[in-house]
Amino acid sequence: MMSIRIIVAGANGRMGREVVKMIQQNDHFTLAGGVSRSQKGRDIGEVIGFGPLEVAFTGSVEEALAKHDAEVLVDFTTPQSVKEHVELAVQAGVRPVVGTSGLSERDIKELEQLCRERGSGAIIAPNFAIGAVLMMVFAGQAAKYLPHVEIIESHHDRKLDAPSGTAMKTAELIAENRHEFKQGHQGEEEVLDGARGAYYQGFRVHSVRLPGLVAHQEVLFGGPGQLLTIRHDSLNRESFMPGVKLAIEKVLELDHLVYGLENILDL
Repeated sequence: MMSIRIIVAGANGRMGREVVKMIQQNDHFTLAGGVSRSQKGRDIGEVIGFGPLEVAFTGSVEEALAKHDAEVLVDFTTPQSVKEHVELAVQAGVRPVVGTSGLSERDIKELEQLCRERGSGAIIAPNFAIGAVLMMVFAGQAAKYLPHVEIIESHHDRKLDAPSGTAMKTAELIAENRHEFKQGHQGEEEVLDGARGAYYQGFRVHSVRLPGLVAHQEVLFGGPGQLLTIRHDSLNRESFMPGVKLAIEKVLELDHLVYGLENILDL
């Protein structure tokens, strides 16, 4: 197998560091470049504690794409910059694998159109943990039979978007299998604004942000005399790497954008 050359945007961040580590552990992957505005010019390995890798940080994705010959861009950056990064990569003939959440439905549709026009593969996944993807799929199936549902997602306190991309994707899968209706008592009143969580297609989504958490979600389904809980916990960021590895390998086979890791799993 020929080596896949990869640029990592956000390589100095928590997830980016794990991606660089994963790349170094796989013989058929090569770290072509990394992006960090604050570490521009420094050796990536020295900055993140691996020892010299002889690959220096560039200050922007645009600079990295121009400087390095690569097949794949892995992006774990910020909601404010990710759409532009995907556009730059596709226009440069590089396949994006995106774990940054915060893209709107409109953003995704525009990126789908760009990928179709360019014949480029791309994968955007709200969550790369295989167990989390299974949780989302199982929740969608359960909603056919237990339509009364609420989602509670919990993340570390440095996460920028709420609800999480995983919670939003879960809500979308549930809505596909559930007729919209407003749950709860019709006369319900919030004594504190937001106490019942965000409203989506008749059910509620709750976000918790605390130090010490990584990424956790439970989906609660209620029925007469019963409660079904589907839960997933990522205990460290290494849990996302098998999914990232799979996406890097699969994106080279695609000619369109795929939203959600479940679409490249054999389910």
